[in-house]
Amino acid sequence: MSIVSEAFNAWRECRAEYDETLYAQFDAAEEATNGAMLNARGREKGIDPFTLFMGNETRARAYASEELLEHWETHPRITFTMFERKWQRQREAELIEDAA
Repeated sequence: MSIVSEAFNAWRECRAEYDETLYAQFDAAEEATNGAMLNARGREKGIDPFTLFMGNETRARAYASEELLEHWETHPRITFTMFERKWQRQREAELIEDAA
């Protein structure tokens, strides 16, 4: 297998694991906020609450309800970039262990 294929397979594996995390974050927040995840501005603009869990934190906070902001205080949003860094560190540690 080529290096590029290995890298792409690793990225797909990481992305799949992140997607599971993303949906779990959303479900937990929806339950904690009783579905009240958007503020009035977010509802007015027709923002999809799920998009608040991806990407730019400034945008997420601009449209998040007070309940969701409180939830994030104890259960912070995990962006793909954050997840990917942690995933890579864990993968590297596993590779080092396997080589030893």
